[in-house]
Amino acid sequence: MREPVESRRNRILAVVHARGAVKVSSLAEELDVSAVTLRRDVEELARAGMLRRGHGVVRPMGGVERPAAVPAPRSGEPAGEGGAIALVVPERHSYLYETLHGARTALEAAGAHITLRIAPQAAGAERPQVERALAAGVRGLLIAPRWRSREGEEADYGWLAEVGVPTVLMERRPRPGSVLHALDSVCSDHWYGIHLAVDHLVSLGHRRLVLAARNDSPTARSIRAAFAEIAAARPEVEEWAVVLSSPTAGPGEPGSREEAPDLAALMRRRGFTGAVLHGDEDALMLVQKLAENGIQVPRDCSVVAYDDVVAALGSTSLTAVAPPRGEIGRAAAELLMHRLERPAGASGPVRRVELLPGLEVRGSTRAVPRSPE
Repeated sequence: MREPVESRRNRILAVVHARGAVKVSSLAEELDVSAVTLRRDVEELARAGMLRRGHGVVRPMGGVERPAAVPAPRSGEPAGEGGAIALVVPERHSYLYETLHGARTALEAAGAHITLRIAPQAAGAERPQVERALAAGVRGLLIAPRWRSREGEEADYGWLAEVGVPTVLMERRPRPGSVLHALDSVCSDHWYGIHLAVDHLVSLGHRRLVLAARNDSPTARSIRAAFAEIAAARPEVEEWAVVLSSPTAGPGEPGSREEAPDLAALMRRRGFTGAVLHGDEDALMLVQKLAENGIQVPRDCSVVAYDDVVAALGSTSLTAVAPPRGEIGRAAAELLMHRLERPAGASGPVRRVELLPGLEVRGSTRAVPRSPE
């Protein structure tokens, strides 16, 4: 019987993660796979952001932990996805890969068979992946849709509500009153994360704050709304603004004409001394651009990144809000297993779980120097 593609690729990931670096030729021989098939698999895994390749060598992704191998079926268990738990996440999304790893760890501990499906970046890409998994007989679903816009999010509500197997949303919170309001979900409390960031900056004496954030994900939209609410309600904040963090941070909402400003010029013009930047990669790039324009962090401006995936790796280690990414996945997996273990017909109450982010204080924030008296 021919080995399923996903099973073979998971074996590739297992070896690469265990060794750190493997020659493609050695990998093909060890896994008893033709060189042509192995190269094709490696190209697809690299395109999905799950490993790196170059000069005949395959390496794991650096900086963040990537999902490792999905366990193969046990002896006597049919190959394929029947009876498995399907995990569906977007491609090239390091934040959600950490959530995925947390879910995988919990599911493996519970003895569950897992099938991983990576959704391409195109709008609506999750639905075909879910439909294929359902056709293969999966018994439960953990999913983190990309949802670049509210319109795209709403378009997924109808079919997700009719999946027909126990489902838990990871790091996503549907619109109140929607058909998915009564779907199990586990996510970060991003309002609290922004509260931590603003409170930290205000405690250091910063009174003029800017949020530079993406606009193309549910997390970004939550962060933007929270910052506007919190900054407007804090009497210490004299002026605030929300701007786009990067020209590539969209498109988000259809018809949006928002453009990324020159952040250095904006900060000089409006006297901002504290900035919250989402996400980490955009934050690191913006700090570099500020330095190129004569604004040093934290000498001239204090910066808090939001995500804390790679925030600590910059030349200036960034203070960052750290959502509990791995714990989100673990909690979602445990919630799904609890649902699956209930007697047939005993659904139980829907659970909407929120976990609080933390704040990692590093070298990018400091108190505003006091003016000489």
